[in-house]
Amino acid sequence: MRGDDIILVRPQLGENIGAAARAMLNCGLTDLRIVAPRDGWPNPQAVRASSGADAVIENARICGTTEEAVAGLQRVFATTARPRDMVKAVMTPDGAAAEMRRVKADGQRCGVLFGAERMGLENDDVVLADTVIEAPLNPAYKSLNLAQAVFLVSWSWFRLADETPGSRVELGATRPATKAELLNFFARLEAALDECGFLKPPEKRPAMVRNIRNMFQRMAPTEQDLRTLHGIVAGLLKHRG
Repeated sequence: MRGDDIILVRPQLGENIGAAARAMLNCGLTDLRIVAPRDGWPNPQAVRASSGADAVIENARICGTTEEAVAGLQRVFATTARPRDMVKAVMTPDGAAAEMRRVKADGQRCGVLFGAERMGLENDDVVLADTVIEAPLNPAYKSLNLAQAVFLVSWSWFRLADETPGSRVELGATRPATKAELLNFFARLEAALDECGFLKPPEKRPAMVRNIRNMFQRMAPTEQDLRTLHGIVAGLLKHRG
């Protein structure tokens, strides 16, 4: 998704740049800017560590300074876990992601600054940002590696537009059973239970049948499930005979 830039400021290892690119592409982000990479550019280790996110690496823009990297942006966020001696608005990754999408919808461009692996962003970098992003992590230990930090912010951005259901069942080649198929199974099962004397005494039969039917209804069986259950009933009856 173009228009939202990830900016790595003075990253040290090519492997970490590649892992960050991989995290970006996982979440649909492709615009990477790199400020003064310590080991130079291009970097073969970055390509290898990107695990196929080659387009992010190949199209990365290399900048000499943080000022150059943010020059064309209208809104800049800075990620940090350390307190800074400056007055700044602070947002969580989720709050910042929502703001980034609002900025993008207004036709503006924003970027997120991530610092070097060892010490993070310098104060002179943070002062260029409008807003600080601080993740609500364990107060006793907030250390993230570079790719983790990039993924955390990118994931917050991505999932705001994601409509994947919270859960689903993979049906493969089968399908949910119809009520007619389920009722047919009930009839066969109940006949077999009557035959073996399970549904006794007669006055308790209606409640027992309802309990059995409710049990199978809660299963939400597939057509394949019912065929298997029919086979089980048939096998039991054959064995009993």
